[in-house]
Amino acid sequence: MRAMVYRGPYRVRVEEKELPRIEHPNDAIVRVTLAAICGSDLHLYHGLMPDTRVGMTFGHEFIGVVESVGSSVQSLRPGDRVMVPFNISCGSCFYCARGMLANCHNVNPNATAVGGIYGYSHTTGGYDGGQAEYVRVPFADVGPTVIPDWMHDEDAVLLTDATATGYFGAQLGDIREGDVVVVFGAGPVGLVAAQSAWLMGAGRVIVVDHLDYRLEKAKTFAHAETVNFTEHDDVVVHLKRITDHLGADVAIDAVGAEADGNLRQHVAAAKLKLQGGSAVALNWAIDSVRKGATISVMGAYGPIPNSVKFGDAMNKGLTLRMNQCPVKRQWPRLFEHVRNGYLTPRDLVTHRIPLEHIAEGYHIFSSKLDECIKPLVVPTTA
Repeated sequence: MRAMVYRGPYRVRVEEKELPRIEHPNDAIVRVTLAAICGSDLHLYHGLMPDTRVGMTFGHEFIGVVESVGSSVQSLRPGDRVMVPFNISCGSCFYCARGMLANCHNVNPNATAVGGIYGYSHTTGGYDGGQAEYVRVPFADVGPTVIPDWMHDEDAVLLTDATATGYFGAQLGDIREGDVVVVFGAGPVGLVAAQSAWLMGAGRVIVVDHLDYRLEKAKTFAHAETVNFTEHDDVVVHLKRITDHLGADVAIDAVGAEADGNLRQHVAAAKLKLQGGSAVALNWAIDSVRKGATISVMGAYGPIPNSVKFGDAMNKGLTLRMNQCPVKRQWPRLFEHVRNGYLTPRDLVTHRIPLEHIAEGYHIFSSKLDECIKPLVVPTTA
């Protein structure tokens, strides 16, 4: 098969790889019909995540058609069109039994923290991902779901991570009616978090970014107020000024490891790899909310220390809530929101890139060219 292959930081290409095979009776093989490049894939692309091995195939957002199933699989059959959550989970361990599908203890040798994730380095289990023509899906009775007939394919693929994660970020914010919500980052996850905040009762939603085209999308997609942090000497002071000098009730960090806005932090994290991510957005969130506020962290950070203002968070009495999204747990409600038109995932898509041109797709997305917000990947077998 043809698949995207990692060859080192900023180097990806399409190569021939062995077709995946059934390795366990609970496996399924899925022919990928549509995948996506996620902002967190860029952390791998830029060399920020440890143990990202040469030869790995990225891609944790994908849908496809079941080609074959193992002898124990009962819920799927060949020919089913399925959407696959980015979490790999067994469905029966201590954490899965408590709904923490992103923290499954049986799918990742490094599972002291995160569980398994498709195409996201050996820190999350070393599974190949869906930026390929075929992919092996473990625990096929647990993760994949047959795509409803009424659902558009581009909605389905974005529900496998970006939409579910953005919605989960708003959920973790514990938003109450009338709350002021600030979202740091106007990428797909931040935009969905902003859109979702209204569903949860927000009275005001403010999106912070530095790219004008993304801020314009925040206005049209999420009907949010916007702040370009490059236009202010101190964005925290500005946010306090426009929130009665108290600060927001809820902040959502939808940026993570490669936040701009502080040269020292960005160089230490993104260039020198001295910390597990530039915590600029998270520190802005801590500083700009009111005392007693809630901060939701959706941005991805690596498993090494960060320069986070934890003392300030403690002394302000903040509640910090965070995790990888347990995608399948969100789907019943998300399906209804999408069906009713309250959430519109496919409106985020700006580029549809053939698998053969995926290196160019990564370059466009990484360099913020051509007003790229969300690129999809179309395999040649689709």
